[in-house]
Amino acid sequence: MPIFMMFGKYSTEALKGISPERTDKAVELIKKNGGKVISMYAVLGQHDLVLTLDFPDSEKALATSVALNKLTGISFTTSPVVEVEKFDKLIAEAEVV
Repeated sequence: MPIFMMFGKYSTEALKGISPERTDKAVELIKKNGGKVISMYAVLGQHDLVLTLDFPDSEKALATSVALNKLTGISFTTSPVVEVEKFDKLIAEAEVV
């Protein structure tokens, strides 16, 4: 399944709702949409959260991103990722026209 990174930014309202219970609901929502949590981190800097998730396709990732925003008030940016080894191979095989 494709891997996606989700970068979350808390709103003032979203900060008020931080709890283990809300995290559990978010994980359940991810699973309900066919996803699997690989990792979840709270971080300092431009983003407040970084999630690595496995989804069947980009449509499920997109739907989950929106649903998580509705559930938590956290704004997410979602990006597909490719392992570096695969990226290197794709670039090596790319033809310049």
